[in-house]
Amino acid sequence: MKLFWKAAFILIPWLGLARTASAQASYSLLSPDKRIEVRIRTGDRFSYDVLFKGTVLLQNSTFSIDIDHNTLGLQPKVKTTKERSYDGTLEPPVRQKFAKVRENYNELRLTMDGNYTVVFRAYNEGVAYRLETSLAQAEVKVYNEESSFNFADDHRVFYPLEETFFSHNERHYLPMNLKTIAPTAIASLPAVVDAANGVKVAIAESDIEDYPGLWLHGTSGNGLAATFPGYPLKETLEKDRDFKVTQAADYIAVTRGTRSYPWRLMGIAEKDGDLITNQLVWLLAKPSQVEDTSWIKPGKVAWDWWNALNIDGVDFKSGVNTQTYKYYVDFAAKYGIPYIILDEGWYKLGNVLEVVPELDMEELTAYAKQKNVGIILWMVWKTLDDQFDAAFDEFQKWGVKGLKIDFMQRNDQKLINFYYKASREAAKRHMLVDFHGGQSQITMTRTWPNMISGEGVRGLEWSKWSAETEPQHNITLPFTRMFLGPMDFTPGAMLNASKKSFAPIFERPMSLGTRCHQLGMYVVFESPLQMLSDTPSNYLREPEMMEFLAPVPSVWDDTKVLDARIAEYALVARRSGKDWYVGAMTNWTGRNLEVDFSFLPAGTFWLEAYQDGVNADRMASDYKKTKTKITRDTKLKISLAPGGGWAARIHQ
Repeated sequence: MKLFWKAAFILIPWLGLARTASAQASYSLLSPDKRIEVRIRTGDRFSYDVLFKGTVLLQNSTFSIDIDHNTLGLQPKVKTTKERSYDGTLEPPVRQKFAKVRENYNELRLTMDGNYTVVFRAYNEGVAYRLETSLAQAEVKVYNEESSFNFADDHRVFYPLEETFFSHNERHYLPMNLKTIAPTAIASLPAVVDAANGVKVAIAESDIEDYPGLWLHGTSGNGLAATFPGYPLKETLEKDRDFKVTQAADYIAVTRGTRSYPWRLMGIAEKDGDLITNQLVWLLAKPSQVEDTSWIKPGKVAWDWWNALNIDGVDFKSGVNTQTYKYYVDFAAKYGIPYIILDEGWYKLGNVLEVVPELDMEELTAYAKQKNVGIILWMVWKTLDDQFDAAFDEFQKWGVKGLKIDFMQRNDQKLINFYYKASREAAKRHMLVDFHGGQSQITMTRTWPNMISGEGVRGLEWSKWSAETEPQHNITLPFTRMFLGPMDFTPGAMLNASKKSFAPIFERPMSLGTRCHQLGMYVVFESPLQMLSDTPSNYLREPEMMEFLAPVPSVWDDTKVLDARIAEYALVARRSGKDWYVGAMTNWTGRNLEVDFSFLPAGTFWLEAYQDGVNADRMASDYKKTKTKITRDTKLKISLAPGGGWAARIHQ
């Protein structure tokens, strides 16, 4: 990773300190563009306000932490202050939105009586704070961390309501009013608040290490507050995958006395589309712990599980066997797709070292290597953890390129530590990791760039058993779940259905919404390891689809949101090299949008576009492909069917 310094450790002359008493002070911190202001106060406790263009978004928000029954943050006494500005450019080894990411913030450090420090940062993209301790104890117990996010009014919030801490974090982001959310109503992240003047505030965290993940709960007022799963004392394994906490401690972490705690952050977006390009979570994460990242190869992957291994036109029985996976390898090789996944079924559950007899792993991996296709293996996290060293040795011997690790369903301190352990070991062996069955890990992709993508999203798999993965939900995700980082939604369905014609069929699944709605996902959704969820047989019958799906990248040099509104529609342009791609998605409301191509450089380009067919509202697979010449002066009206989309490749 390259880092270019423009300015660092510069005193901020505009920072104001107004002492009202010996034990009370107030501070003002501005973002570099001066649109965001944080007003911090000490008195009986820490409190702060957040303003955007002079309008209060959050007010009287508070925080503290109970370590060994000593609460830091109450009766705070500031010993020293230190201010600095930073402006630099980062080049991510795995590009999610941009080839170069600007890191620009103003920072205030308050060193406190009691051997702790409070750090505030104001970015143009939002605000964050964290606590740092330098305690005499080598080991401490954290009994609680209090953090309230109090808003100026009873705003609407897109709230990923959960039942318990044991969860895959695959939720709907339900629009609710803050006051209607009870203190017992917990949620995963992010909660996106539609605050004053339409400004959106996304509450999240970053740089979680050796600590549980943040959850939220209601207050029955104008705010949300933090909550955390307790430290596991007793755990019980049900079947091979559900490792549940049956007894939790009254503390949330056992950790070092000297450390930095996770960032608590509020991403701020003046326009809805700014949520899509906001990289505050990534910027605040710990820098890469992988020294050599040259081997990390993003790309698309052919997936077996969603399509239930339904292949046809062959002279062998399809299933979890060597011949079937060679067929997947051949498909991937034909279209330059770098990976295939072997999902559930390749090993005898409970033992990742015991491959099912129908599958010759050495033969398959050798065949895939010959075809320049990598193998990614699915497994249950607890089974891997129980066989950790032996399993990694065996995977390396086979030449496996990545692991899809699933069913964590927890983000207590033990599970956060597992994410680090598995990512570290995979990096040593030059393996990618795609964690499913949880969400917190997705905030760590800067720290572990080999953690190529992750789930914690209600994705296409839900269409196998329900109608809950539908366009209204799909178009909410880029503004909510995707704020945390890449999401393995697993798009690509070739069997498409309207509301009336949809049926959840586990063994022969279809998607809700149009064919072009699925294509639009490859541009609107971000995942450096992007799935092709349908069967190769269906793709081979659709050569025009593969003219788009084969070349469409999974990482991007530039991203421009052309038009967007949360839960309604998105129109996004992204560049890879010299080629641009444009994707559009809408909810169940059909709509017309205008694509302004002024983002293009000078010259003439070919636009290869896929648009909803005139009958796509009834026959969702109906589409039309067009090829026209455009320039940067072109403006194009496009029509999206209900649940529809639009996708295009632009090249010379």
